Amino acid sequence: MFSVLPLALLHALGWGLGWLSFLGSGRYRRRLLAHARLAGVARGTVLASVGEAGKLVAELPRLWLGRPVAVDWDGADCIGAAQAQGRGVLFLTPHLGCFEITAQAYAQRFGARQPMTVLFRPARQPWLRDLVADSRQRPGLRTAPTTLAGVKQLIKALKAGEVVGLLPDQVPPDGQGVWAPFFGRDAYTMTLSARLAHAANAQVLLAWGERLSWGRGYRVHVRRYDEATWGVLSSDAATAARQINQAMESLVRECPRQYLWSYDRYKSPATHRAPGDASTA
Repeated sequence: MFSVLPLALLHALGWGLGWLSFLGSGRYRRRLLAHARLAGVARGTVLASVGEAGKLVAELPRLWLGRPVAVDWDGADCIGAAQAQGRGVLFLTPHLGCFEITAQAYAQRFGARQPMTVLFRPARQPWLRDLVADSRQRPGLRTAPTTLAGVKQLIKALKAGEVVGLLPDQVPPDGQGVWAPFFGRDAYTMTLSARLAHAANAQVLLAWGERLSWGRGYRVHVRRYDEATWGVLSSDAATAARQINQAMESLVRECPRQYLWSYDRYKSPATHRAPGDASTA
């Protein structure tokens, strides 16, 4: 039912859902405010992020099952330049804006030439697992599970000159990350993104999907990994994690009101999860 509703209505419902969660859960509220305060985010921006978090949930039925939404691009030339070199491309996307739309938009515009494979954790509920898997499998877009076999699938795709996407600010399982600063506080950070880039000699691009106001759709922003600012991506795990965190911070600063500040970024890693989890679904 929600998948057929206009995006503007879904975002309005999501705004209300976000505020209900914020007001109804002291733990959620304290974490959101603490993380935003750590990054020096202004109060007005923090309050705006409350509604944006709710929109993130409400828009999913439309993106998974409904008609295509309007998307425009900022930095699409970065993708064309990367593809021209004939190497694999690794897209890194933080929990910023609508991260679901970035893969869909890429597949629609560029996937016929170079398919994208995204890493995600299947839902625990069987009915939801099939729904999500079916909605994410589309022309130019493939999925890989958060298992060793899934990681091998990603490396194979990159070595074949294809595209891989993941969320490097997701907390990985214990033993598959290192502690590195994120907005001034150490956060357990996955090493998978840097390992993928080095294993396949892949080019690294940064991307995020901006949620436009009044249900007008989305704008996908693409940026080059700036070696002049963060340095050549290191082969040392701790250094590379710090570099990638700095790159993610730069994207968040572009639009802090749409970052998912409530995400428990600084939690201790779990011990029984699969490697490289790249989905909150």
